[in-house]
Order: sequence, then structure tokens, then C-alpha cells
Amino acid sequence: MSRRFGAIRQNGYVVRDIEAALHHWTEVLGVGPFFYIERVPIEDFRYRGEPSALEASIALANWGDLQIELIQQRNDAPSMYRDFLASGQEGLQHVACWYDTLDAPLAEAARLGLAVGQSGGIGEGGRFAYLETETHGGTVVEISEINGSKGRFFEHVREAAASWDGSKPIRPLGANR
Repeated sequence: MSRRFGAIRQNGYVVRDIEAALHHWTEVLGVGPFFYIERVPIEDFRYRGEPSALEASIALANWGDLQIELIQQRNDAPSMYRDFLASGQEGLQHVACWYDTLDAPLAEAARLGLAVGQSGGIGEGGRFAYLETETHGGTVVEISEINGSKGRFFEHVREAAASWDGSKPIRPLGANR
């Protein structure tokens, strides 16, 4: 566990083809069910402090207590996802640590001289920030609030995985139902 940011609660995989990734995770690895959002409603998305019109699909499931997030960017808007794919990579792009509020972890990141590469929010109590920590052969660290509606949804994803019988491995949410 990190003395600075706590336990890793999520692994985030940036993929070029989310449908193929979903097939791999559900059929080959037996992880699920995945809750799939074709166009995630990200609010106030910023890349290196500037507004960016990111469009992305995400799918979430749990492997035990670890949440698995699959992300496919759907446009060419500036983002760390776009940069990751453009560098020839695909796969694990970030690990996330979760908090009730981002105030203290953002202050700690600033104290350590870590820049925020991208940030935004999803619903009530769902701010997130990706720290530019990948420069030393590692991966990006995301710090994420999980209180409010986002926290309740993440708990639902965890509970669904704990009792999953293999049926309905992909569960579309929102407009893509």
C-alpha cells in the first residue's frame, strides 16, 4: 500500500476495441458482470488544465475487491487515454485510489510536485484527477472521489460481482440499453 495515496482500488485499462476487451474479460478470464456505458457523461473534463471534449465508453466490473475499468476513447480530443494509445500502448494505463473527498490527496500531490494530467467529474461526489506519474516506467495514478451517486454505483458493481452466476456478462446502462 502506498504511504502517500493508500490502497489501489481500481485498475484502468485503455483499449482500442472495448467489445473485444469485454469478450476477453468475461469469456476468457471469467470476470463480470460488466456494467457498460457507451457514452460516459463526464463533466468539466480537462486535459492539462484546459477544457477538452472527451467522448469515451467505459465498462466496470469487480475481480474480488479490485474494480476493473475498461476505457475506449471515441474521439480524438486531448486526453491521457489518447496519448497512451498514440504511444503504441494498450492495456493497463492507470491505478486508482479512492477517497471521500479529493482535497487532501490533491494537496499531497501538489506538495510532491505531481501535475494533474486530466480531471473531471461523474455525477454527485465523483470528481477525479489523473496524476502525471508514468514518467518513471510506471503507470498513472488516479485519485477519485467515490461518495454520493458514484460511490453507490461502485458498491452495486462490487455486489453484483460477488454474486455473479455468469449470466448477462455485459449490462448496458444509460442510452445504450
